[in-house]
Amino acid sequence: MDIAQAIREMEAQVGRISPVQKFLLGTDGSVTQLLESITGKKVVIKTLVQEIVPADRTAADHLSIAEGDPVNFRIVEIKTEESGEVLIYAVSHTPVNRLSPEFRDDLMRADIPIGKIIKQHHIEARREILNTRVLPATEDAGRLFSICKNEPLLSRQYQIIHGGQPLIFIEERFPYNRFLDTRRVIVDTPSRVHISLIDMHGGSGRVDGGIGITLDNPGILIEAELSPVLSVTGCDPKMKERIGQVAVDVLHKLGLGGSVAITVRQQFPAHVGLGCGSQLALAVAKAITELHDRHHSARELARLTGRGGTSGIGTAAFDHGGFILDGGHRFGAGCEKSDFRPSAASRGVSPPPVLARHEFPEDWKVLLAVPDLPPGASGGHEVDIFRTRCPVPLDEVRALTHEVLMRMLPGLVEHDLDLFGSSISAVQGLGFKNVELSLQPPAVTGLLSAMRDAGAAGAGMSSFGPAVYAVGDTGMQDIEKAARASMAGHAIGGTTLVTSARNRGAVVRVV
Repeated sequence: MDIAQAIREMEAQVGRISPVQKFLLGTDGSVTQLLESITGKKVVIKTLVQEIVPADRTAADHLSIAEGDPVNFRIVEIKTEESGEVLIYAVSHTPVNRLSPEFRDDLMRADIPIGKIIKQHHIEARREILNTRVLPATEDAGRLFSICKNEPLLSRQYQIIHGGQPLIFIEERFPYNRFLDTRRVIVDTPSRVHISLIDMHGGSGRVDGGIGITLDNPGILIEAELSPVLSVTGCDPKMKERIGQVAVDVLHKLGLGGSVAITVRQQFPAHVGLGCGSQLALAVAKAITELHDRHHSARELARLTGRGGTSGIGTAAFDHGGFILDGGHRFGAGCEKSDFRPSAASRGVSPPPVLARHEFPEDWKVLLAVPDLPPGASGGHEVDIFRTRCPVPLDEVRALTHEVLMRMLPGLVEHDLDLFGSSISAVQGLGFKNVELSLQPPAVTGLLSAMRDAGAAGAGMSSFGPAVYAVGDTGMQDIEKAARASMAGHAIGGTTLVTSARNRGAVVRVV
């Protein structure tokens, strides 16, 4: 294959590939020796899997053998001896019938590099690269390389040819954000379900307050590096504009010179009720400040970017994760807030204090259903809703706070899914959440009913929607099927996702 052209095609997907990465993708020599030269450290092999298995179709094709023929299947980590940092993950298939007994014995012994075995047995061989590609890191790959899920991996597949026949078929993978020649920051942020605002009456002298659950999926993953000019890639024009505005604002407010290049690796839609705006702003601000060795807290970043002025769930999700309840803001003449406004119209207002934060049970699942409907309220429309529909009746605020304090929180802490779920459903008819739902089309309210009828412990709408969610532990496939059927029945499309809560905040890596 034309390795130079293949690398250019990879760069079109992932961004600039460094010279060292090009060497690793294109070398026809010993990878372990090359890694020792690059790192200046002794490199060792750790064998994870070593067994004789029938060749699958892919391995058979690449080895010119019959499907089902015995091959030695080997998975290894190539890592530094001193620190144990995994540099490359490699999978190999070797046809047993083509090996001399001595070669096979050495191959079956753990932790010997293949290149060393070939050298010891004086085998004349060459490497022929078959392909290169970019893959998203799975959760297992993330743990292996200590990177974030969905960070890009660079991969190559090649044959070791001996005597005119393929002797070994190998695939090697390593993280894109390793062996680079520029400093960069990676930020992985969660999404969140916003269950409800608590007090939109204000008669107590406080207003707002929020309840929410941090989600493991979907999420936002960005990479940033210093650059003489601003550039944003990997997203649609609207998100590109939004990220650019945040970046320019942060650089200006902090008096930082130069600019940044930001690449979006993973994203989810804005204005569907999952907190994209807050997470994106906090992620961009965090990346920029870390690039300049300024270590600001999530609350400081929220103030810097004008987030958290009504609900503090997004800020706390970025900071801590889990189930969150915040205490709102002081309300009245001379206080932080003197009228009812959404977060986007409350710039300069500090994020509210977190009153309670709990681990969300790992065995509870969250089903998200996002119907193909116009985005939830935002901008001037959202401001008008707060202005015209608040204050909400005091008796509803009292009923809502009682529901949260005496049913939702005990259900969570005591791991009582039925109590917690029924409380989630009850909240939908109280206070400002009732206002938000009253503005939705029948497709959204019908979706909630369908999920409850299918066995969900509880269901609700996140923020202004149109995203809705259901909580449960078993039977989530049936609930997901019911959600899809409901959306189809209302002649709309949509997406569904079964995910879990995330009991940690954003992950920030400087590489």
